[in-house]
Amino acid sequence: MGLRKLGLFRSFIKEGWEKATFVAKFFCFLHVTDTYLVSPVQTFGPSMLPSIDLTENVFLVERISARSGKAACGDIVVLRSPQNPRKFITKRLVGIEGDTVTYVSSPANSDKCETVVVPKGHVWVQGDNIYKSTDSRNFGPVPYGLIQGRIFWRVSPLKDFGPFWKN
Repeated sequence: MGLRKLGLFRSFIKEGWEKATFVAKFFCFLHVTDTYLVSPVQTFGPSMLPSIDLTENVFLVERISARSGKAACGDIVVLRSPQNPRKFITKRLVGIEGDTVTYVSSPANSDKCETVVVPKGHVWVQGDNIYKSTDSRNFGPVPYGLIQGRIFWRVSPLKDFGPFWKN
C-alpha cells in the first residue's frame, strides 16, 4: 500500500515539474524577445509633433538595428535619457559620428544657428518640435550605447495600426 502512494506522489511531482519547466521556458522566451528583438513602448508628449501626436501611443521597437550599429539618420529611436537614466525618450536621429550638424540653438529667442561635429561613438538626436523638445541641443551628443531601438510599428491607437513609416 505504501508503494502505491509513492507511485501516485511520483506522478504528481513529474506533472508539476513538466508544467514548471514549460512556464520557465515561456518566461525565458519573453525575456529574450523583449531584450534583444522587439518590445512595446508607450510614447506621449509634444516633443515629436507632428510625427507622433500628443495622445498616448504604443509602438513596437526593434532592437536589432541599434545593437548591430545600423540605426540611420532619420530613424525615430528610443533611448535612455542622458539626464535621467531611469527615463526613456523618443527622438529623431539627426547625425551619427563624424557628421556635421547645424541646429537652431535657441528657437524661442532667436534664429541663431550653431554647428557641431558629432564625436566618435555618439549620435545627435532632436525632437521634431524644436520649441518643446529637450534633446541634443540641450545635453549635447549622446553615446550610441544609450539607443535602445528603432520605432517601426504603431500598435495604438487602433485606427493607425500598422507600419510606422508608410512609404
